[in-house]
Amino acid sequence: MRFRHPDGTLVHLAYCTNVHPAEDLDGVLAQLARYAEPVRERLGAGTLGVGLWLAADVARALADETALARLRRELDARGLEVVTLNGFPYRAFHAPVVKRAVYVPDWTERARLDYTLDLARVLQRLLPDDVARGSISTLPLGWRTPWPAERDDAARRRLDLLARELARLDRPVRAAIEPEPGCVIETTGRLRRTLDQVDPEWIGSCLDLCHLAVGFEDPAAAVAAAAPVVKAQVSAALQADDPADPETRRALGAFAEPRFLHQTRASDGRSWDDLDEALAAGGPGPWRVHFHIPLHAKPEPPLATAHDTLVDTLGVLLGGPAALVDHLEVETYTWDVLPAELRPGEARTLVDGIADELAWTRDRLLALGLHEVIS
Repeated sequence: MRFRHPDGTLVHLAYCTNVHPAEDLDGVLAQLARYAEPVRERLGAGTLGVGLWLAADVARALADETALARLRRELDARGLEVVTLNGFPYRAFHAPVVKRAVYVPDWTERARLDYTLDLARVLQRLLPDDVARGSISTLPLGWRTPWPAERDDAARRRLDLLARELARLDRPVRAAIEPEPGCVIETTGRLRRTLDQVDPEWIGSCLDLCHLAVGFEDPAAAVAAAAPVVKAQVSAALQADDPADPETRRALGAFAEPRFLHQTRASDGRSWDDLDEALAAGGPGPWRVHFHIPLHAKPEPPLATAHDTLVDTLGVLLGGPAALVDHLEVETYTWDVLPAELRPGEARTLVDGIADELAWTRDRLLALGLHEVIS
């Protein structure tokens, strides 16, 4: 889906396919048929953007011209376009337990550089002819421990190599570092230190709005610190205003699941690496939890989402006289680990849920003065 900002910028909206498990090309193609095309039809859109997640083996396999042409044909036939890739998870993102494995390999390792460049070479071939550039989101260097100074230096050298290689591509593709709680780059303030050391033409930021909310960051200050914002992930964080309340604790317990890491932060600065640790420690709130909640489907009280941060950050990015980002990606990858009452049931499917999230985002963009470009 495409939108025109009042300043003339073409803004792309996609949904991220890391919600679907796939570790080979056949699996990726099956997703397009089973989910992405039906989502497009459900929205009545002529073209739907998909932010592809390609596991490392798939990205490598797509160096083959025949395989890449097969993917391109399927995208075209189903009315789908790709301007952005999610290069954060390396592989096995839907393993029974992911947790900190999602940060491996980190940016000190050659494998992370090779993977990102494989993705960039694929993306430049998938970009529509009328699109100026592509984007790839990537992890915030790595998990914060252990991270001595020599690891920071090694990661920066890898990013320098990345920028040089991206500059050699036939079409522009930019990398976007995504701050996340618990990582080396957790906040946009720390992100700024890294961005000041790399080539801004090829490396900028990916602002995940759930992560931003978990850190209790101010939207305007965060956007300013993260410039240039290459990509934004439209996502909502779980919020508990009174986690000491027994009913609230019971409700939070339903979100403490074993697959993904749910970093938790309190407004007074206390932090935990996972929700079960926060529940064991207890204490006053409000708390915000790294658990991507469907944008249109808030949990029942006493829980909520950090909705104000989400809406305010979209306003900062796109509500002013100039667009500060042109790639948006809805990234709710947690559908199948949500408490039962928030998951799609027999009457509604994952297709319905994804379409509803995109419709919610479309409404926010229209409210900000953007106009949908009908294709």
